[in-house]
Amino acid sequence: MSTFEVRIGINPLSWMNDDLPSLGGETPLDVALTEGREIGYQGFELGNKFPREPQALKTLLAQYDLALVSGWYSGRLATRSVAAEIEAVGPHLELLAKNGANVMVYGEVADSIQGSPVPLYQRPRFFSDAQWDTYAQRVDAFAQYTLSHGVRLAYHHHMGAYVETPADVDRLMAQTGDAVGLLFDAGHITFAGGDPLEVLDKHIARVCHVHCKDVRPAVMKLARNRNWSFLDAVLNGAFTVPGDGAVDFAGIITRLKRHGYRGWLVVEAEQDPAVAPSYAYAAKGYRTLRSLVDAPLLSAEEAA
Repeated sequence: MSTFEVRIGINPLSWMNDDLPSLGGETPLDVALTEGREIGYQGFELGNKFPREPQALKTLLAQYDLALVSGWYSGRLATRSVAAEIEAVGPHLELLAKNGANVMVYGEVADSIQGSPVPLYQRPRFFSDAQWDTYAQRVDAFAQYTLSHGVRLAYHHHMGAYVETPADVDRLMAQTGDAVGLLFDAGHITFAGGDPLEVLDKHIARVCHVHCKDVRPAVMKLARNRNWSFLDAVLNGAFTVPGDGAVDFAGIITRLKRHGYRGWLVVEAEQDPAVAPSYAYAAKGYRTLRSLVDAPLLSAEEAA
């Protein structure tokens, strides 16, 4: 078994939101970086206020002794060719590679409703084997390209997108090769109706990045019953930081330890900072993960 080796990072969503810029839009980036480092985080994922020139980003992060964890890439392989995607990803891939990030968060945004005032049940779907085959082939080829530049694709299953449910994840993983890594997001897979521990057990060999997002079940239920959009769910508090919701992060970290996961654990919780104060919630998420990571791994007999 390989050694469990993780760093704990955070996404700036706790301070400022990319999909809803009005949430924390007035907060300067230096506040997020200063507070994140003070709390104990070792790195940040990219957000909309970060510089996009490699050297400028490297200089900025060095000022706070922070690493670049990764960065979301809005992919459109559901509707465009691999060649077009490779051309589009160039600057982003260079930004990640030159700043030491070895995974790229791939989010499929073609036809996605995650940023639209559309009920979640109206998300896009692949309805035929041919559509799935074409998509999987494209994702595979694109992932092989990014990996040739030292950055592994971390596919983000996401509410409101083509790959949302555990069944979607199963199919994508079955039809792609190891170049396609899985970004395991505990919050999104729970919101999509899955058991995060079951999904993690099934696909842990492909997991190359972990988003630690907790959920509030009562809000998720309202989101489904009232036909909310993804953004409505966010605004009403469907997501929160580890330790503040219903996800079994102790079980998740135990499984990652036993597997020997090596990579980042990223606190990522879309919330309104006016309702969920950034520093307090970011600190709670960090403390929760730190205590679980530092806890000794019990044997199966001891755990029972």
